[in-house]
Amino acid sequence: MDSKKITLGTFVGMTMALCATVRSIPSLSAAGWTQITYVLFAVIFFALPIALISGELGTMMQDDGGPQLWVKNGLGNKWGFTTAWLLWVQMFPGMVMVASTIGPLWGNVIGNPELGNNHWFVLANILIFYWIITILNLKFDMAKFGGSVGVWLGVYIPIVVMLVMGVASMIKVGIRPISYLGSFSWDKLLPSFSNIESLQYFAAIAFVFVGIEISSVYIPRLKDAKRDYSKGIFIALIGLVVMNLLNGILVAAVVPNNEIQLSNITQPILIWCKILGLPTIIANIFSFMVVIGVLIQLSAWVTGPSKSMTQVAKEGQISDKMGYHKVNKFGVSRNVVLTQSICISLFALLYGFMEDVNGVFLTLTNATTIIYAIVYVLIALSIIRLRLQKPDIERPYRLGKKGNAVAFTWAGFLLFGIAVIIIATLISTDLVNALFVVIVTVVMFVIPLIIDHNKKSSWLVNVQKDLK
Repeated sequence: MDSKKITLGTFVGMTMALCATVRSIPSLSAAGWTQITYVLFAVIFFALPIALISGELGTMMQDDGGPQLWVKNGLGNKWGFTTAWLLWVQMFPGMVMVASTIGPLWGNVIGNPELGNNHWFVLANILIFYWIITILNLKFDMAKFGGSVGVWLGVYIPIVVMLVMGVASMIKVGIRPISYLGSFSWDKLLPSFSNIESLQYFAAIAFVFVGIEISSVYIPRLKDAKRDYSKGIFIALIGLVVMNLLNGILVAAVVPNNEIQLSNITQPILIWCKILGLPTIIANIFSFMVVIGVLIQLSAWVTGPSKSMTQVAKEGQISDKMGYHKVNKFGVSRNVVLTQSICISLFALLYGFMEDVNGVFLTLTNATTIIYAIVYVLIALSIIRLRLQKPDIERPYRLGKKGNAVAFTWAGFLLFGIAVIIIATLISTDLVNALFVVIVTVVMFVIPLIIDHNKKSSWLVNVQKDLK
């Protein structure tokens, strides 16, 4: 049994891997010096509370289900189903946001970066590649392919390349006066009326830490969970902050003000090649490597979140007529995957209606983050209710040695942080985009409540008949 235990160092690495990404770096850079404040706020009032609360809930309920199971036990079946639903539908804008990087990357692969700003080219890439990946996942067991390869190509290697080139460029030319950083002054660390537009990147910066709650699944494998989990979370968050801020500042130091391309991670690579006198083929290779990594990661996400919808369908939470409970020989529900692919395609059409590639990317990121934030609100409410209603249940990892003050404080931090992020995002975004985010979030939240309200006992009976 001891051989299966993981060390503190391994846990830190595994936790960082959950949130490691290069997609958010341009959003950090666009906030200029204010990114430092935003990242610190997101850690204290968002990432850290989520991780610690999930640590307690995850060790209390170690069955499959994660957040869905926690909320179901804390707030009841209706809210457990709502949680599973929200974790699924956040993929709709989220996968479009991820796939929107493919167009700019291909543009750089073939040496035509301007294609990354063509909204029709971006739309075509999203639709073509996402449907190809969807069909492949229905025909083959794609989970066997790629594995960690996608993470290395799409995350680890690009991060190292960016750090090396960014540091070399900083040593050579320092901070360019025309960049997002420009000159430093203490007042630039805080949003003000002169730079209030930086608040629109707040949700995107918080999105860096989304998914950190999954780290709670490793608790049973820690040698000393009570001591090492909190310590490991702190160390992992420090690592994520350093990694993201370093890259964010290095990019912001060279990209000309108001010219950053949020979905084009290769933009700073081209600038650094020019500064360092390196051949632009480096950017071509970098782009090709990242696009392959993104495609492999997209493939994993096609079937991953859909599993929760298949599970709630088997429990009779969704009409049997939807067929979400039926799976193929690879354990994938064809109906769930096709539904999400159609919805993702509809969200992708934003790139057809709107010419501003940056604006669409930011709107999709904000929508994804706020939908996911509702799940975190339900998790925070669950720990409060479980502490009050089931105070004597065994908690292998517990926030606070006794009483509820520590748990309630972290829950309060999380609720406060989410409220600030949502308000800041909405007041700094133009009216049309803010309305889109609000409408999408409300609709996605209300649909599962309507389904639950109209739930019939025959759904479960028919599902059980089918499964036999």
